[in-house]
Amino acid sequence: MTDAPESTSPAAGAVVGVDGSEQSLRAAHWAAAEAHRRKMRLTVLTAYSMPAFAASSMDGGYAMMDDSGLRAGAEGVIDQAKEFLRDYPGEVAYRIEPGDPSTVLLEESRTAELIVIGTRGRGGFLGRLLGSVSSALPAHAHSPVVLVPLQYSSRAENAVTTATGAIPIVSAADAPGAEPPQSLLDQGATPIHERDSRPVVAGVDGSDYGRVAALTAAREASERQTSLKLVCALPPVSAITMWAPTHIDDADAVEELQGKLYAGALWLNYHYPTLHIEYEVHSGTSVDVLVEQTRYAQLTVLGTRGRGGFAGMLLGSTSQGVIQHAEGPLMVVPEEEDRRIGNRDEFGPVL
Repeated sequence: MTDAPESTSPAAGAVVGVDGSEQSLRAAHWAAAEAHRRKMRLTVLTAYSMPAFAASSMDGGYAMMDDSGLRAGAEGVIDQAKEFLRDYPGEVAYRIEPGDPSTVLLEESRTAELIVIGTRGRGGFLGRLLGSVSSALPAHAHSPVVLVPLQYSSRAENAVTTATGAIPIVSAADAPGAEPPQSLLDQGATPIHERDSRPVVAGVDGSDYGRVAALTAAREASERQTSLKLVCALPPVSAITMWAPTHIDDADAVEELQGKLYAGALWLNYHYPTLHIEYEVHSGTSVDVLVEQTRYAQLTVLGTRGRGGFAGMLLGSTSQGVIQHAEGPLMVVPEEEDRRIGNRDEFGPVL
């Protein structure tokens, strides 16, 4: 491992927010594996700030002492992350930033290629880093954000063969009753995956933001040498339209959506010719369908805005249900323009 000096250069690569919790170590594990796969720098970052009520009730001397204590605590978090990643073979930069964690990570997203956070963090000291951030950051970040759930696990049978042999991936989830952070540190786990054969899933809803997310998912699947699955959720049509003057059959609605997903798959294959693409329509709510997909996908990709479907829900209260219950890494792609969307209509009907 190369311990790079603290830096605020644009070469931040993959940035992972840590707070000393088991959840943030799992996020660091995923981020390190991803940085290694992409051959880019890994930046491990923690942030601290004095609670507003405390700062307003202290004079300068007490505030300075409290700031020193917070800084010392943040240094302890970084030391733990360094120990956890001590066998990581890539370049790592460790940084401590004063300020609100949400604001710090949002600013980092301007230059980072990827931001990685856990879905939950510590209560109390530094707890906000992975608490409210997991709901606020995805909707406003300038780079893709990956949320790593508590259930994330890289099991020991997943190993990569390198010049030094097979390196096991240790997971605390495999040892019920153990204290995950300590056991992970003791094992000195090297966070590198072997090629994962599970598909990348894209939740689509017919919006341009959803199409950008689908293109991102296609790129991810292509680079990971796996398949892409396009998934669309369809609430029971008969229940929604029971008062409509003309009856709409569920089977007809499913067939129509499948035709549009097929056209979307043709479009994506035009841009990624060698990619194997599957498509499915699932009955149920967007949240339920998406959470189910995260159990079997190596990565699930969504946009930040849409038509009230997969992408649209991430700006509403529904997002908390997805983030809290997802069982696999969830990538949220920011709003951005992509010229490739311009030729989507050439491949058939759109959602």
